[in-house]
Amino acid sequence: MMRVMPDIRPYHIDVPDAVLDDLKQRLSRTRWPEAETVDDWSQGIPLAYTRELADYWANGYDWRSRETVLNRFDHFLTEIDGLDVHFIHQRSPHDDALPLLITHGWPGSVVEFHKVIEPLVNPPSGRPEDAFHVICPSLPGYGFSGKPTGAGWGVEKIAEAWERLVGRLGYDRYGAQGGDWGAAVTTQIGRNRGRCVGIHLNMPMAKPVAGSGELSEDDQQALAAYADHRKWGTGYSKQQSTRPQTLGYGLVDSPVGQLAWIVEKFWAWADCDGHPEKVFSRDELLDNVMLYWVTGSGASSARLYWESFNKFVGDDRVELPTGVASFPKEILRTPRSWCEEAYNIRHWTTMPRGGHFGAFEQPEWFVDDVRTFFSTLR
Repeated sequence: MMRVMPDIRPYHIDVPDAVLDDLKQRLSRTRWPEAETVDDWSQGIPLAYTRELADYWANGYDWRSRETVLNRFDHFLTEIDGLDVHFIHQRSPHDDALPLLITHGWPGSVVEFHKVIEPLVNPPSGRPEDAFHVICPSLPGYGFSGKPTGAGWGVEKIAEAWERLVGRLGYDRYGAQGGDWGAAVTTQIGRNRGRCVGIHLNMPMAKPVAGSGELSEDDQQALAAYADHRKWGTGYSKQQSTRPQTLGYGLVDSPVGQLAWIVEKFWAWADCDGHPEKVFSRDELLDNVMLYWVTGSGASSARLYWESFNKFVGDDRVELPTGVASFPKEILRTPRSWCEEAYNIRHWTTMPRGGHFGAFEQPEWFVDDVRTFFSTLR
């Protein structure tokens, strides 16, 4: 059921020409470093590919056409605790569809969901029980949402804000889904309960089971992957969780710096066989980068790490029904046995392929898994 929506303002993405002209000028004036001293990505995103991508960004990429693609969805703004929150709210033609709140993470954006919104809203089956009213907010400090001017906008506050957003839209009950920071926020929504009937995650976070005796092969693989990630993959998070402001000067000033900071993670975290463009189109990669660049969100997005990085794994078990889509190339693939201790697992799917950006990489499997889980809670 949906009631009147107070304090909701329609929003249309329309980046000023001056911002696009400035971007092109900055790209043309890039001061490039020397090339890496290896023939792979082990020192970071290679110079040759970065220059190729930057040249396409300046001379081939058409933001106005991509802007039109994103504007096919219904965008809105609403103020919560003094902060403008941007969100897509795509209503299903089926009035009785279940509202579904989907939250992105870093280095993602609402762009991650552009392949799944329509099939969730208007399923090919035509059955109302397969449909959702989809709500995709931009995290505070990300995309077209406002940037917090004071501390405190961490995972707990965002979860409370999302609950208020759903209520403001007039919904009495809803499901929630998320990966990365979206998983942390969605997990907190599951702890808070409120109007939420169940949560679905594609990056659940849990600790090894204490006193479980001999480690299984799955446990050993998870611990080995965690150790490798700590050694080679956590530099970005250490910087963003400790000195986001210092990092932000470079990201907000240099488009190539922002591009490299983000695209390297799409290489590292996606199931892409060694190159991000094997999974994502060049335009899709740049669409996501653009949501950081045109809004100057390099520092403000990183501050969420400063606010909440140590709160990814909480101590309070989620008793709300929980579904999990476990993708094999997830950054940290948490075994089900660990998650059983942290969540009330009602549904678990081990996906055959896919990485950190489930909805972006494998939209059909993602949609099917979300629909299958929530079909048990309608």
